[in-house]
Amino acid sequence: MAATTGTAKAAHTARDEKHDFVHGVHGVRYQSKDVARSVAFYTTHLGFTLEHQQLPAFASISLSDVQILLSGPGASGSRPMPGGQPQEPGGWTRVVLRVKDLPAFIDALMKAGVRFRNSMETGPGGKQIQVEDPDGNPIELFEPAG
Repeated sequence: MAATTGTAKAAHTARDEKHDFVHGVHGVRYQSKDVARSVAFYTTHLGFTLEHQQLPAFASISLSDVQILLSGPGASGSRPMPGGQPQEPGGWTRVVLRVKDLPAFIDALMKAGVRFRNSMETGPGGKQIQVEDPDGNPIELFEPAG
């Protein structure tokens, strides 16, 4: 038991110390084909707040301490990689939003025409489902068990 406590204390101390270069998470970047449309989706359906925008290239939205950076065509965060590969929306990496009453929220989003990637899944940790923003970027809605 003491070894576990010591290990947990060491991990906590390491988390509290500043890294020489990394000082925190700035945000999650999503690629968007139409930044204004994406801002409307996140603020209308998911309760995000618009922090900053420079249309059509960029917007920053937030929910609590999480910031999503929406990069549109022409933004520096959307430029092709050195080999020419374009940065595109979609994929499987996603932001996970903690919600309450997931079934009721699903019903409200369905009525609003939001696209779903799957049906609600239930496991020992809780319930979850994936929705897509207008560009196909995934967002997971998660309701913890208990």
